[in-house]
Amino acid sequence: MVADEVITAVFESDAQFRKVLSRAIKEKLGMTTLKFSECASIPHSTMYKILSGTHDPNVKTLRQIIATIRKIEGTERNFIAVIAARPTLDRINEKQLLIDGESVVVREYAAYTIEDAIIAAVRAERDGASALVCAPIVSPTVEKILSIPVATINPTSSIIRAIELAARKRSG
Repeated sequence: MVADEVITAVFESDAQFRKVLSRAIKEKLGMTTLKFSECASIPHSTMYKILSGTHDPNVKTLRQIIATIRKIEGTERNFIAVIAARPTLDRINEKQLLIDGESVVVREYAAYTIEDAIIAAVRAERDGASALVCAPIVSPTVEKILSIPVATINPTSSIIRAIELAARKRSG
């Protein structure tokens, strides 16, 4: 992941940090420095000074840079995890939704057993999920072990459709 490469470079040397950050912005994220600085809410002049080596970023600026890279590459640590079987996850078309004016990143975790779902829930929280969506058969358990909010999928309409399909198959 690009953000991890930049974090590693911070601890190697100033020159390596500048090189990796510049390459990350231009090549891996496909952005200009101006566009990146706008996305990060960092003045372009400050980004220019950081990349040219005339200014060292403070911790707050480094956090903004890393958070912006994670957001752009879709690995930010403020996402909603959805745990379900792969066929269900494949129906989710959007990986980023606008909800109440806030951009929400959705990250999928495939699970086919209750055990897989519990493990995926713990993994999602460790990955930085801010909330979790899962099936009703597993939600009471994960609510007891996680510290993030858990929302339960309500499959009522899909269950009715499945019953209708089974009835048609039975009759046909």
